[in-house]
Amino acid sequence: MQSTYILLLIAAYFGVLILISFLTGKNSDNAAFFKANRQSPWYIVAFGMIGASLSGVTFISVPGLIESNQFSYFQVVLGYTLGYLVIGTVLLPLYYKMNLISIYTYLEERFGRNSYKTGASFFLLSRIVGASFRLFLVANVLQIILFDNLGIPFWATVVMTIALIWLYTFRSGIKTIVYTDTLQTLCMLIAVGVSIYYVSDDLGIQGADLISHITNSELSKIFFFDDYKSADYFWKQFISGAFIAIVMTGLDQDMMQKNLTCRNLKDAQKNMFWFTIVLVFVNLFFMALGILLTEYARRNGIDASKDDLFPVIATQSGLGIGIATFFVLGLIAAAYSSADSALTSLTTSFSIDIIDIERRFSPARQESIRKQIHIAISILLILVIVSFKYFIKDESVIAKLFVFTGYTYGPLLGLFSFGMFTKWQVKDKLVPIIAILSPILSYFISVNSLAWFGFEFGFFILILNGALTFLGLVLIRTQHH
Repeated sequence: MQSTYILLLIAAYFGVLILISFLTGKNSDNAAFFKANRQSPWYIVAFGMIGASLSGVTFISVPGLIESNQFSYFQVVLGYTLGYLVIGTVLLPLYYKMNLISIYTYLEERFGRNSYKTGASFFLLSRIVGASFRLFLVANVLQIILFDNLGIPFWATVVMTIALIWLYTFRSGIKTIVYTDTLQTLCMLIAVGVSIYYVSDDLGIQGADLISHITNSELSKIFFFDDYKSADYFWKQFISGAFIAIVMTGLDQDMMQKNLTCRNLKDAQKNMFWFTIVLVFVNLFFMALGILLTEYARRNGIDASKDDLFPVIATQSGLGIGIATFFVLGLIAAAYSSADSALTSLTTSFSIDIIDIERRFSPARQESIRKQIHIAISILLILVIVSFKYFIKDESVIAKLFVFTGYTYGPLLGLFSFGMFTKWQVKDKLVPIIAILSPILSYFISVNSLAWFGFEFGFFILILNGALTFLGLVLIRTQHH
């Protein structure tokens, strides 16, 4: 693929995003930036959330997993559906009843100021590392296929990327993102569809035979009930999937901020219901693509696997400019749909949770302070991504760092479930200590679990982490409230 061609593609894509920002950004203030004036149509939110859920990591990784793990990941996806049901029936009614902008405000009302700041800080830490990691992966791919050829250094690629995201989010924040996410989801879905078409056509599989070809493949095994010690064991993956959805969507400011832009609770629940159904099918498409890519690689002697499988076949296998174009477009869309909402939700959480913008500053000052925070967080993201490249040379270390951000959701799970399912109060000033100790203890148990119990935690670590936080809160409880 020619560098000029990719550059034009990226320019056109961002041109459309900036146009959307211009159209949605008229008369924008903090109410629009933080909650889109509660005017978002539910179906737009539902469609856009798919792109935000499937980051660039999913876009590249899920097709690459199939060769070694078959369709076992679908057990996690089925678990998501249970998690989204809990979000729609338990968490959304609570958030709408309390009229929240930041969902961590609930922790202040339930336990006190220290618990509130702890919840928000854990979200901020997790999102900064998580969003940086996702963007780092995609910036690396773009660097290899484009910017190295143009002699542009990695740090300049990152600065340009974040600057473009800032450009289309700084005016209206979440109000713009609800619409840009829709475009980005569409680009991702077209990319998957086009890739399935090109690869199946080259393999000589015609339209009607495609479904039977996928279902008859030895790689399409979904359910694993044989070995409860295995990371692929059904109940382990299903229950983990449910908790991952509850925590990484329902207790995550980034994902919930979009839901809270709907006009009312009923619309938000409708959005959750349809989003769940579509997400299940989208994941199936990604996995079906994984089978086709694996077969194509085997047949053509392509030595690429896991995260390299999709990029190598799409851009270097001679399948044509069409698949390469849509792969690059899908990859950019996947990366930026999670990065732009991360930038906005980090700005929101820092403004409301950490510096208390609505209580401490006059309405006239609030908007300029929010804009300053937005710039500061953009700079912080640049510094973290660049540090990944230049200071942490070992990519497996960065991957571990990304896994460790998953540990930061455990304390949120423990805090919210303790708040909702018990009537106890806690010693608020001790909550930060419990929240720091739980992930450390979880990590220690997880590292040694195979040697001690012959058991791999896998995604289950989130549940252990939440349970330890819950137990810690029981130990520091005071009385019924």
